Amino acid sequence: MREHEVRVHRSDEAFPREGELAWQLARVATEDVPVEADVAEMVVNRVLDNAAVSAASLLRAPVVAARAQALAHPPSRGGPGARVVGTTQNSSPEWAAWAGGVAVRELDFHDTFLAAEYSHPGDNVPALVAVAQHAGCDGAALLRGIVVAYEVQVDLVRAISLHRHKIDHVAHLGPSVAAGLGAMLGLPTETVYQAIGQALHTTTATRQSRKGAISTWKACAPAFAGKVAVEAVDRAMRGQTSPAPVYEGEDGVIAWLLDGPDANYRVPLPEPGEPRRAILDTYTKEHSAEYQAQAVIDLARRLHHAHPELRDPANVERIVLHTSHHTHVVIGSGANDPQKYDPLASRETLDHSVPYVFTVALQDGGWHHVDSYTPERARRADTVALWRRVSTVEDPEWTERYHSEDPSRKAFGARVVARLTDGSVVVDEIAVADAHPLGAHPFTRAQYEAKFSTLAGGVLPASEVERFSALARRLPELSAGEVRELQIVAPPEVLDSVPLPTGLF
Repeated sequence: MREHEVRVHRSDEAFPREGELAWQLARVATEDVPVEADVAEMVVNRVLDNAAVSAASLLRAPVVAARAQALAHPPSRGGPGARVVGTTQNSSPEWAAWAGGVAVRELDFHDTFLAAEYSHPGDNVPALVAVAQHAGCDGAALLRGIVVAYEVQVDLVRAISLHRHKIDHVAHLGPSVAAGLGAMLGLPTETVYQAIGQALHTTTATRQSRKGAISTWKACAPAFAGKVAVEAVDRAMRGQTSPAPVYEGEDGVIAWLLDGPDANYRVPLPEPGEPRRAILDTYTKEHSAEYQAQAVIDLARRLHHAHPELRDPANVERIVLHTSHHTHVVIGSGANDPQKYDPLASRETLDHSVPYVFTVALQDGGWHHVDSYTPERARRADTVALWRRVSTVEDPEWTERYHSEDPSRKAFGARVVARLTDGSVVVDEIAVADAHPLGAHPFTRAQYEAKFSTLAGGVLPASEVERFSALARRLPELSAGEVRELQIVAPPEVLDSVPLPTGLF
């Protein structure tokens, strides 16, 4: 890897276009570099992971609404369209990307990468699959696109913090989807450069979508970024240009929305000819909750068995989770969001409340993507009483480990200090989630397939799970016709059990 310096440039400075970050990302996208075998295997794992969480969310309101919107937009003239998630029907590819993206993100249950910024790189996949189906791409092309999209998003996330300036993390997703589409379609560097610029410019929004009373837009924001990136690629292919330099301009994103005119970033990018391996640094979730809560859930279920006295609020004076700055201020009590302690809060809010997640996992000894969030579960009197005794605090050591570039030291966990009413103290800690590559039980292909089978239960028949899994396992060698079948299909009676809402379309 090499480091590409990114800073703001005055309009009167001589700044060659080849020095712009958007051009450098386009170069990464358009260089023909073979995909290594272990990278291809991980792509298959993440396609299975996305299918799992999509199946589990098919009947949830945001996904049903997105599906209804997609079905209202028939295929455009440029191709046969793309499959709408859960169905055998086609829509225009940007709308199929939208519906698939909402399904993938709704449960907050797919892969993650955390560094200077945070991200869910699996959000790239629905848009790439939709365009591949519409454009007639084969599996090898789709594979290249996914690998590049992961590379671009992870490289941006390593270097450029968005949340520090209250910008939503999907501002890194728009450019990565555009880059992945460029790689998959074999577009010229110039075209991909213009698409990346447009995608960034149109997907930059505030972090209020993940603050306070979190709404259904949390699931829609990444899907919107994917949809907008598809449209940006379409415009760029038609010769339309974008604001430039979109990152480095004196009125650009960095100067006014991020670290300002004196900013200096060093973005790691592959050397020419270097394999794109960023997907191997990402990790998926065993539990349906925000990633920093994964290890905390594993710690809580361990304490459930080791210290059953902690389950009863009558025994507990207070429980403090010593953790990283990011965990404390985003999903902990440091966010200063009263909604994180509100038993009437939405599911979207509760999955971003580590005090709630820890409390329920401690009492139940596990976590369920539906049962752990029901109103009845959240409002249980003993849960509310214990929940309000749980808080977080930033510990500089955990913050340093969160940002460490040493994989063996990097951690997203916490240390629990529980003070009981009898004066005793229980202390325990966990560095990474059990499913993390360095955790107690790292995910392998078997775990991805088991997750798919479990989450598809009651939604997809076993024959459909196997049909899709068999296709996904062969992704690198799929024909264009087989790529068109790479979408989960639920029985009509399952989809019809929830009526489609009406709107403008």
